[in-house]
Amino acid sequence: MATDILMPQLGNEIFEAEITEWVKQQGDTVEQGDLILVITTTKMSLEIEAPAAGILKEVLIEEGELAEVGTKLAVIE
Repeated sequence: MATDILMPQLGNEIFEAEITEWVKQQGDTVEQGDLILVITTTKMSLEIEAPAAGILKEVLIEEGELAEVGTKLAVIE
């Protein structure tokens, strides 16, 4: 079963964030709770953990790109 990694809600006034770093790469095995990526807004940096165990099957937003809250960033299968 596939699990989507979505850009989280970061506050009432923050609507997008930049993908700063993919700690895990497409094809890597991840465990639930592993650090998977880092995102940055104008006010903070945030580490995102894997919501499920599996293989990081697809990375949809690359480092340096902006993504709006709710955007699918990657897929764990």
